[in-house]
Amino acid sequence: MVGVKMNGLPRYISTQVRFDDFNKIHLSERVVISEKVILLTHDYSLTTGLIALNKKPSTDLAFKKEIHIGRNVFIGMGAIIMPGTIIHDNVVIGAGSVVRGTIHSDAIVIGNPGQIIGKLTEKALKWEEQAKNSFIQTDRN
Repeated sequence: MVGVKMNGLPRYISTQVRFDDFNKIHLSERVVISEKVILLTHDYSLTTGLIALNKKPSTDLAFKKEIHIGRNVFIGMGAIIMPGTIIHDNVVIGAGSVVRGTIHSDAIVIGNPGQIIGKLTEKALKWEEQAKNSFIQTDRN
């Protein structure tokens, strides 16, 4: 992952994550990026739009935007993080979600397009209550 900007150590990054442009990705500590996640930093639809306006450019044009992922973020399997996305701290992105824009701290996001469905801290309290004696302990910190 040469070129990815790291602010702390990620918790886990699958070997099957697709990093579009390493130099435009910023990751913070305790980030989990599951299998088949795509971090997309380019968008060539600009060319398609210009052609639709009868303003065909001499070459393909793209928007290229950075992705920033904060601390303690979990990104589920198969999610797509779109160009220019900022995900703040303590966020869960559900499997298969397509996320763009700014996701503020303490959010749970699911769907396509990704929608905030609640606060992570409120859901964590419910999970804790439901699973008081059934947590699986690991030796990982």
